[in-house]
Parts: sequence; C-alpha cells; structure tokens
Amino acid sequence: MPDAPRRTGMPAALPGTWAVHGPTSGKPAGQGDAVDIRHQAVVGAARPERGLSVAPLCGRTGLKLSGEVSLATRADWERALERALREGGRMYRLELSAVTFVDVAGAGALAAAAQTLQDGRRLVLHEPPHTLCRLLDLFWPDLPTIEVMTS
Repeated sequence: MPDAPRRTGMPAALPGTWAVHGPTSGKPAGQGDAVDIRHQAVVGAARPERGLSVAPLCGRTGLKLSGEVSLATRADWERALERALREGGRMYRLELSAVTFVDVAGAGALAAAAQTLQDGRRLVLHEPPHTLCRLLDLFWPDLPTIEVMTS
C-alpha cells in the first residue's frame, strides 16, 4: 500500500497553500520514483494582502506607491500612470521604495506612458524595485523620459 501523502511544513509557491509530497508507487521516496506534488488549501492559513497603495507625495509633484504591480493591481498602476501624465510638470516623481514587485506588463505600461511624454518631461523613479530596473534595462534600455534614482 502506498504511503499517504504528507504535509512537509514547507510552503508551496502559492500563498495559502502547502506542498503535499509522497511516493507514487509504494516504494520509499528516492528509489527512482517521481514525487507527487499537489497544492491543497490549508484551512485558516493567513494570506498576505496583495495590493497597491497610491498616495500623493507631500510637498512635491508625484505619488508614493507601495505593494506590488501585477495582474491583480494593474488597473491601479495604470490609473497612477495616467495621473502622472495628466498632472506632471517637467518632472513627475514616483516614490517606489515600498513597491516589492513589478511584473513585465506593469513595466510595459510604465514604458508606454513614458513614451508619450513630450517637451522635455520625464518620470523620475525613486528607489524602484530591482525587478523593474532589470526589465527597463532589458526591454527599454534607451528611454530618455525615465530617470531612475537610487541611493
């Protein structure tokens, strides 16, 4: 009789789930068998909030953002970028030090917004997450309307 799947205590890739492992043929694990991996919800597991908070900067033209930019928050991100295009003068600041992640579509939305800027206007990104800097370097390396400020 095969061993019953066991909870490893190690979180799986998805928040609020656990990886369940066990041999698939009744042989002890490690004897050439594949490991069966399933995602099962854990009752009462705390799921971290995923969102994007947007607030005006105090005393400066710009926005302070926190959270993550992903499919779930794309509309909020795009509204923030639209606001930057509409309100901004020559320089519009986006304080991103509390942003933990930006996916490629979010980076693309930023690049598309920056490409519409004219007359010497630019977006200044303060302390953006590494993922965003990397995406901009890879896909939009010569975008003069985005300036990145790091400490």
